[in-house]
Amino acid sequence: MENTHSPVEQLRAQVRQLWEELSPAERAVCHYLISASPEQILFASAQELGTATGTSNATVVRTMQRLGFGGLPGVKRALAAEFTSAVAPDVRMRQRVSHVGQDLTGIWERVFDEARERVEHCRGLLDAEAFKKAVELLVDAPGVFVYGAGASEPAGHHLALKLNRRGHRARAVSTTGFALADDLIQLAHGEVLVIFQPARKLKELTVLIDRAHAVGANIVLISDELGGSFADRVDAVLAAPHTPTGITAEPLTGIIVADALLLALDSLDESRSVENSHQLNALRRQLLDTRSDPRFR
Repeated sequence: MENTHSPVEQLRAQVRQLWEELSPAERAVCHYLISASPEQILFASAQELGTATGTSNATVVRTMQRLGFGGLPGVKRALAAEFTSAVAPDVRMRQRVSHVGQDLTGIWERVFDEARERVEHCRGLLDAEAFKKAVELLVDAPGVFVYGAGASEPAGHHLALKLNRRGHRARAVSTTGFALADDLIQLAHGEVLVIFQPARKLKELTVLIDRAHAVGANIVLISDELGGSFADRVDAVLAAPHTPTGITAEPLTGIIVADALLLALDSLDESRSVENSHQLNALRRQLLDTRSDPRFR
């Protein structure tokens, strides 16, 4: 799909192109999509859209797939870029709260609905070759430099912590600006730089990648919208869709992608993972055994 027009214009053009091929139910969904405001779609679940269009959530998802968006998260992501650039964060917050209302059970369901949508969308974006490449780089790396700033910091720390527990030397970095130079100077030849960054093209990313090239480090980028921008400068790109609404945590899919990498590493180097798990638990038992400390007698 061309990106020379706004997301709404792209959506309308795609509907016009496919109109004769669509079923009556799919046409009902399309009519709603092109007439509703972006925020009405952003904050709606597939079930709510099904109710609004007199169809079903399955029809809503199928229609959006036929339009080339891969499902509801794809439509939301396309609309979100224009919406978030035009609407201030505090206004978006008020709109989100207003849409959700005060039905506590509904709020609970809303969060789980979006989480499920994001996870399923992420699952469908698997690039098997890129995933294999990332795992192969990590399993033999002498060290892993994991970068995640702001909302991506939890995903970076999660991956680094779990890598260390498996016997892979890793460090998590979340520094931005001038101070990042002190961390970057430690990046070494043969190491793997793993970057968690959903969408914003930070200056730090270019500096990180340039430094990795300069020292001969490999690069894995875990992102939503930046894969195309940096695809020719990194070794592997793994998709981790961000949240277009802010209802679920930004690092949710990044953490899940990290877990997939970790399980794959376990399968390729089982002995290392098992041995380090044994040592870790032995140390934990020592720390929990108060009988060996005279202060607790």
